[in-house]
Amino acid sequence: MAVQQLDQQQRRPAGIQRSRQRLGWLYLLPLLAVNLLVMVGPGVFSLYYSFTDYDGIGTAHWVGLDNYVRLLGDTEFIEALLHNLAWTLYFLLVPMAMGLLGAFLLSRVKRFQLLLRVLYFLPYIVATVVNAMIWRNLLAPDTGLGALTGINFLGDTNFVLPSIAVVNNWAWWGFLVVVFLAAMQSVSPVLYEAAELDGASKWRQFWHVTLPGIRPTFLFLGLMTIVWSFLIFDYVYILTDGGPAGSSEVLGTVLYRNAFTNQEVGYAAAIGVVMTLISAVVVLGYLYLRRKKGWEA
Repeated sequence: MAVQQLDQQQRRPAGIQRSRQRLGWLYLLPLLAVNLLVMVGPGVFSLYYSFTDYDGIGTAHWVGLDNYVRLLGDTEFIEALLHNLAWTLYFLLVPMAMGLLGAFLLSRVKRFQLLLRVLYFLPYIVATVVNAMIWRNLLAPDTGLGALTGINFLGDTNFVLPSIAVVNNWAWWGFLVVVFLAAMQSVSPVLYEAAELDGASKWRQFWHVTLPGIRPTFLFLGLMTIVWSFLIFDYVYILTDGGPAGSSEVLGTVLYRNAFTNQEVGYAAAIGVVMTLISAVVVLGYLYLRRKKGWEA
């Protein structure tokens, strides 16, 4: 009898655990259904249409790999891809360095730190259209910085893409500061005290204590920066729409123009699939290296 009671007591927690797991899945079902509806469904349709000549209105005819072969010889697509690569390199270097430096300096501030964090983060939460229009007026060739410097920042093919990147960086780097600062505050102060006792300078403390302590956050933000750099669209579209003469074209604007202006939805879908594959390769490579190198530690 005592053995049966003990067996029932052991089974009861397991049964409760299974009930909680089923209840958890039940709560997740609506979210999974929404994801299937708005992500998986359109993704499957986009993949299908990338093998067709669909124009968005008529009947889609199967053309196989024609759209992808066309991409290989499309100079507009290749130039936009190169612009995305340059954009990625810029955002991996400049905003990340600014975010790290800003967070490290801000972590040393004892007074008004919360106010400064809000001020840094404010441009990130302002609507993209508002940010872009403010900077469009600031960079105007007749009344803004262009009038002072004699440079048409958004009209010169040599300056337009870097100018848009600076505008986007202005809104982006404050987000990095806040995230890096939160990660730095989780690093044990004991490590800094030990480094200081050993005579380490502030730079050595940052290099040997801060960076290793925030490595997971740093690598994750690097990953997201790469992915987001290939999805850039809003600032380019609002400020220049890819001009002048295609000098600020990115994959997002090329996709948009082919889908809604040229009505080549099938070809635009192929561009979208290529963008998805690039992001997937980056994410899978990151996951592999994280497990291989132990970056999650």
